[in-house]
Amino acid sequence: MRPSESIKPISYLKAHTADMIREVNENRETIVITQNGAARAIMQDIATYEQTQETLALLKLLAQAKRSIEDSGSRPFRQAIEELRSGLAKPRE
Repeated sequence: MRPSESIKPISYLKAHTADMIREVNENRETIVITQNGAARAIMQDIATYEQTQETLALLKLLAQAKRSIEDSGSRPFRQAIEELRSGLAKPRE
């Protein structure tokens, strides 16, 4: 479906609901629903919706992990290993 065809007024949705649902599920494309000329909602198949939700959850986890690393003052693995090695190489007092 072309982008210009993926925008439909709510009146079209009301008159062609079953067809639009079938089309969305077959093509896995999102349709923007307008009301009084303004975008108000989207229609998409459940598989695309679930995939989007999973992607957002993973991005949230990555952002939390990055923030946790920054807040903890951790360092790269190789740097930590070098520090351990240099500490072990020093003679004990």
